[in-house]
Amino acid sequence: MKVAVVGVTGMVGQVMLKVLEERNFPVSELLAVASEKSVGKKIDFQSKKVTVISMASAIAQKPQLALFSAGGTIAKEFAPQFAAVGTTVIDNSSAFRMDKDKPLIVPEVNIDHLKQSDKIIANPNCSTIQLVVALHPIHQKYGIKRLVISTYQSMTGTGVQAVKQYEEEMQTGKAMNPAYPHPIFQNCLPHCDVFFENGYTREELKLVHETRKIFDNNTLQITATAVRVPVQGGHSESINLSLMKDFDITELKSILEAEEGIVVVDDPSKNEYPMPLSAHHKDEVFVGRIRRDDSAENSLNMWVVADNLRKGAATNAVQIAAYLVKKGWLKTTKGIH
Repeated sequence: MKVAVVGVTGMVGQVMLKVLEERNFPVSELLAVASEKSVGKKIDFQSKKVTVISMASAIAQKPQLALFSAGGTIAKEFAPQFAAVGTTVIDNSSAFRMDKDKPLIVPEVNIDHLKQSDKIIANPNCSTIQLVVALHPIHQKYGIKRLVISTYQSMTGTGVQAVKQYEEEMQTGKAMNPAYPHPIFQNCLPHCDVFFENGYTREELKLVHETRKIFDNNTLQITATAVRVPVQGGHSESINLSLMKDFDITELKSILEAEEGIVVVDDPSKNEYPMPLSAHHKDEVFVGRIRRDDSAENSLNMWVVADNLRKGAATNAVQIAAYLVKKGWLKTTKGIH
């Protein structure tokens, strides 16, 4: 299969290449696509050097699949152009997530929302993906009434500029071109993306609106606070859930443990709980600190961690693509399985 990775030189683009290799995705030809300033550069894929090409060149070659991680502006302009030549696009930006005609997919949760005719498929926000993976089996069994979410999000979610800011502040005390309005080294910023007039940030409202769309429930009560932290391994989330009916904690843990893509790490007596350091470079969603909230009826608390560049971005996109191949909706070249 001819596969384009758009934004291949970025942090998520690089992880996409790793995940494609690790999962033996049927790539017969990689189209490495980036901005004009990167055209001509070489990137590594499957022990080969691949030359970075322009968007126009990639569209002209009509790949079967395009994995986008180049930001919303680029996606809005070029994803429809790929789709127009028959390419199926899986986009990691926010460009199409709330478009009612575009599916917003987390394979463990709502893969059944996909149709063969879908040519542009949206990957949810990184913090939303790990949230809904952890909540889905609970929602199926007990029904979720209300969510109070606090996220502790890795600076890698902002991109290379944020990591560079952290490194420069650590080494010299000052960053030349900071990604944030305040230092990130030895600091936490209750500020992820831009603020709106209602006092919430875009990141917080993504958690609200995307979760409702994925669960197909516009009345689900959700509030969120998103915090940027000086961590590279992944995003962490403290989640308070109020359920429609009562539950047994032991049974609830067993339901989570049986779910594909979830790893329960929950033994406080041994200091065992999910951490971004131990989730780094892994594809699963890790859940722990599961305990009843005695202050509210039918409520509990849990702690959820995942690598935001993998399950929160690249891995989720490749999982969607693998489903399309399995269904026969993405045709592979003869001889490739």
